[in-house]
Amino acid sequence: MMSLAGGIIALILGIIGLIFWWKSFIIVLMGCIPILLILGGALATYLGIEEIKDKSSSDDFNDDSNDLKSEVESLKEEIKGLKEEKATSPEEETKE
Repeated sequence: MMSLAGGIIALILGIIGLIFWWKSFIIVLMGCIPILLILGGALATYLGIEEIKDKSSSDDFNDDSNDLKSEVESLKEEIKGLKEEKATSPEEETKE
């Protein structure tokens, strides 16, 4: 309830202040808009650069993961070959 009353009072005082100090408000607004545009543009540029960096690093990651996948497949084949050799070894020893 207190925040509602405080909000209404602040709203009324803000409207009264705008009416009496309209000229000063416009002058301040004219000074703030270029600064906000500069800061907003700098932020957008920074985020764009970061997005490009993230995209290039994810491409590098995909290349590395493809290399790793091929290496894993070759190791699986090698393990299968070793298992087959091991499975055939005891049979040959028992036959001799």
